[in-house]
Amino acid sequence: MIAKDSWVRIHKIILTPQERAPQVPDDTKKVPLELWTKGFLENEANLGDQVTVTTVTGRKEQGTLMEVNPAYDHSFGNFIPELLQIDQQVREILFGGENND
Repeated sequence: MIAKDSWVRIHKIILTPQERAPQVPDDTKKVPLELWTKGFLENEANLGDQVTVTTVTGRKEQGTLMEVNPAYDHSFGNFIPELLQIDQQVREILFGGENND
């Protein structure tokens, strides 16, 4: 059982593919519009339960309880060697070299 006021992440479907606006791109029309949000759990619950959370801005949202104490798992992608070279070249142009008095 997950305690009330725990920091959690929930998920819900806002619009099914059939409910999507006709003007959205074809690849977008094929998938639902989803909401993933974090907040404080209003009542004790188990993973997979339908719950209500209060977000840090005070908004109430309902959805399926997916995770407790969710971590940030995004990144800036894989290392790109060319960007390191560009960084070094820009630093040399801006701050280095013989003509930098």
